[in-house]
Amino acid sequence: MTFSPEFALKKPSFYQSKRIQLTSQILHIGSSVSRLNPFEYVQTDKKVYLPNQEALAKALVKQGGRFLDDYIQAIEERQDISRLLKQAFGSEWWNISVDGCQIFPKEAISQKLTSENITDLRPMIRNGMGQLFIPGSSIKGAIRTAIAYHLLKHSDRYQVPSSKRVSEIEKTLRQKLGQINQYQHKFLDDDLFMDSLFTEFDLTYQERKFRGKGPNTDFLRALKITDSEPLLESKMKTKTGQEIPVNIPVVAEVIVSSRFPDYLAKYKASIYVEMVRNVQTEFTLTLDTEMLSWFKHKQGMKLPFSNLDELLEICQEFTQEQWDYEHDYWEEIKNNPRASGKNLDFNHIREFYKPEKSPYSQRLGWGSGMTGTTINLLLGDELREDIRDTCGLKAPGFEAPKSRRTVMNPNGEIKFVPGWVKFKNS
Repeated sequence: MTFSPEFALKKPSFYQSKRIQLTSQILHIGSSVSRLNPFEYVQTDKKVYLPNQEALAKALVKQGGRFLDDYIQAIEERQDISRLLKQAFGSEWWNISVDGCQIFPKEAISQKLTSENITDLRPMIRNGMGQLFIPGSSIKGAIRTAIAYHLLKHSDRYQVPSSKRVSEIEKTLRQKLGQINQYQHKFLDDDLFMDSLFTEFDLTYQERKFRGKGPNTDFLRALKITDSEPLLESKMKTKTGQEIPVNIPVVAEVIVSSRFPDYLAKYKASIYVEMVRNVQTEFTLTLDTEMLSWFKHKQGMKLPFSNLDELLEICQEFTQEQWDYEHDYWEEIKNNPRASGKNLDFNHIREFYKPEKSPYSQRLGWGSGMTGTTINLLLGDELREDIRDTCGLKAPGFEAPKSRRTVMNPNGEIKFVPGWVKFKNS
C-alpha cells in the first residue's frame, strides 16, 4: 500500500506530551551482544572494565614487541587479558590513553558486586557515545504488551472480535502447539492476536479512507517514545538534603532459581550481568491524538485509550497483575540454605513484595520473564506450561514460568529484583 504524499507528510495539529521521570532499584536492558568473552573485559576484585578495543590495539602497537600478537592470540583463544595489560602498561593499566582516547572509558567501568570469578558477562545496551541508556523501543514494547493484556482482559468493554478473545486464543493455541517450527514460534503471538489488536485498522483522513496492513495501520504509530537520558553516574539530593549516588553501573551475580514440588527453593545457575543501580533518568511520551482518531478497527473494536493518562493507567493495571502473581509466588517458596552451595534465603525478596499495591508503574527489560513480556497470566496454568515446553526450555512437571531471577548484593545476600520501574511526571 502507498499513502498519498499529503497524508505521509501531514504534521499533527494536536498532541499530548509528558516528560516522565523513570526510577528503578536495579535494571538491565540487553545489548545486541548477549555475552562477552574473557578477552572483552577485565575484572579485578572491585571493578570490571570494558576496553575500547581499537584504542587498546593502537596502544599495544605503540608498546612494540609481541604485545599485539599476544593480544590477538588471547582473542583467538578467548583468554583473560589482565596479565598482558600489566606487562604492557604497568600496574595502573586502566589509566592509559592513546592519542587522547582512554583505553578504558569512564562509562565502561562498573563496580563488581560479587567476589566470584566472572566467566561470561552479559553487557547492557549503550548508545553511540558508549553511555548506558534505556531505548524508547524497549519502553514501547512493554507498553504494547500491557495494552494487549488490557484489551483481552476487558474484551467486552472494547468489543474485541470474538475470534480474538481469550477462550478462542486458548483453543487455537492447543491446536497449534506441536505443529509449528522454531521459526514460527517467534511470530506466534502476532498470528494469534497481536496483529488483529494493533494493525487491523483502516485510517480515515479528510474523509478519505486508507487501507493497508502492517506498520502503516498500527495505531501505536500515534505514540512516540524517546530514548531515556543517558544513565550517567552522579549524585542526587533528597528532600532532606542528603546526597545519594544514582545510575551506578555494576556487575552483579544474578541467581536463577525455581522451586521443588514441596516449594523448597531450587538453585539453577548464577549469571553475571552488567546492570544499573538506583536508576534515575527521564524520557518523553508523545501522543498524536489527531492521528489516533484516524484509526478505525476493521471489526469494530474500540481503542483502549484516548490520552496519556489512560495509557499510563493501563500500564499500572498490568503491573499490578504481575505484582500480585509474584507476591504469591515468593510467599509460598521456602528458603534453602544448602542449595548447591548457595544459601537461597529470599527473606529480602518477600519484604520487597510486601506492599499490597504495587509501588511500580511497569516491568521493563531483562528479568521480566513470561509474566512481563506476554499475556500468559490470562491463560490457564496447564496451557502456560505447554507453551513454555514448546516455545522455550522444556521443564515438564514445573509451573510456568519455572524460574526467577534475583540479584545478590556485595554481602552475598539475595536482595534485589530486576526490572521494576516507576513512572512519575517530571
